[in-house]
Amino acid sequence: MSRSPRRPRIYRSAELRRQIVEETLAPGASVSLVARAHNVNANLVFTWRRRYRQELLQNSDSSKLLPVRIIPPLAPIVPPPATANGVLHLELPHAHLRIEGAPDPATLRTLLTHLLP
Repeated sequence: MSRSPRRPRIYRSAELRRQIVEETLAPGASVSLVARAHNVNANLVFTWRRRYRQELLQNSDSSKLLPVRIIPPLAPIVPPPATANGVLHLELPHAHLRIEGAPDPATLRTLLTHLLP
């Protein structure tokens, strides 16, 4: 028993595959008749339809454009001006406190709350 020679595969571009699939999606169209008209196996056309629905049947060289919005650059954040560097010296009956430089207001408030009667 001898086998018939195998036919070479025919490459069909993504555009042609998409066109064939879209023909099968027309009202009243038959996948079998469309496949036969393009000399394609109907099972292959069903595979292309599944990929088409999953949006996998696209040109490899096609590009999708995404919306872009250009926002002007933000103004640089400028730190608040440093208070004058100096020395804060407190003498209390139970403690002596000396702070040099510009103390953090929250830290200073906490210290004074705990040290003052």
